[in-house]
Amino acid sequence: MTRLIVFAGLPGSGKSSIARGVAKQLGAVWLRIDSIEQAIRESALAPASVDDAGYRVAYAVAEDNLRLGRDVIGDSVNDWVLTRNAWRDVGLRAGAKVVEVEILRRRPEISAALQFRHKRPRI
Repeated sequence: MTRLIVFAGLPGSGKSSIARGVAKQLGAVWLRIDSIEQAIRESALAPASVDDAGYRVAYAVAEDNLRLGRDVIGDSVNDWVLTRNAWRDVGLRAGAKVVEVEILRRRPEISAALQFRHKRPRI
């Protein structure tokens, strides 16, 4: 049975580092909302606000990959019941086991890296 593992947590909590490691270990598809939203902002069709576009893209790509038999890792702040339910619905529609992981603690070394990340210019 395929798995949809959905990581949630505040920025700087370490969720992306953990999600990336789990994806690598499992050979799973890693869908990071931050990366998707940044690509949308940088596109020729860039809207003033991405609103829920990044999440909608991730849901569609996740479902496609789950239906192909690939495990999928979802990586986002995911702090609304609406988004948590949407991820769950994707997994259930695709017949996957859904596992939700919430990272609750902010690590000091991650917080320092996050401050640096926000100061870097985007290319």
